[in-house]
Amino acid sequence: MTAPRVLIPVALGTNRDGDLAEAFAAAGAAPERVPLQALRAGEARLSDFQILAVPGGFSYGDALGAGRLLGLDLVGWFGEQLHEAHQNEVPMIGICNGFQALVRAGLLPGDQPAVLADNDHGRFECRWVELAPEPGNDSIWLSGLDEPIRCPIAHGEGRFVAEALADVEARNGVAFRYAQDGQRAHGEYPANPNGSAGDVAGVTDPTGRVLGLMPHPENHVFERQDILRGRRTGGQALGLFASAVAAVR
Repeated sequence: MTAPRVLIPVALGTNRDGDLAEAFAAAGAAPERVPLQALRAGEARLSDFQILAVPGGFSYGDALGAGRLLGLDLVGWFGEQLHEAHQNEVPMIGICNGFQALVRAGLLPGDQPAVLADNDHGRFECRWVELAPEPGNDSIWLSGLDEPIRCPIAHGEGRFVAEALADVEARNGVAFRYAQDGQRAHGEYPANPNGSAGDVAGVTDPTGRVLGLMPHPENHVFERQDILRGRRTGGQALGLFASAVAAVR
């Protein structure tokens, strides 16, 4: 069986593309890191791939705001391709800076405006957090997850703000919430590292095929990547990537 191809677009300042490629390879996919300029030159098209994965980092040095220029590139250069891929139900994921870019591009949450604003306390956060997958969200990305997972965060602008968060909640569009020891963080720092209302760490669009989240699940797909209180926690996020890969085989 041919491994699904995953497009990982790379911009200046992107620095998690290698980690993301490694995660998808571990999940049985064939990831390809392609510079935006190569995509713009037509050396590859989104229609050549079965999954789109926008990685984290500091695209363009986060000029004009986190993910803003990358989001503008996605719409300006590849808007037609993105629309076509969305219509064709291509799974998409944006992580950290990639999440910010998908929000800027209007793909997330997909039914209303939203932004990722400065962390409440105004500081860059870089450490491990716990994420609880939302039980009511039936996204293909979450089908392999039924327990909280640990993974790192690394962001200064990660506070999710939607004009009508209640509407996102009502359609089960929240994908992950910040938690501690299996329980909701309820806005408490440091379990909720950025002050997101409702402890929202990630959301899906109305189709459930587009996922964005601030933490980095690609950095916890192998057992060796995390040791908690003297015990290995087992590559808890691999199921996130494996679920999407299985859905497009």
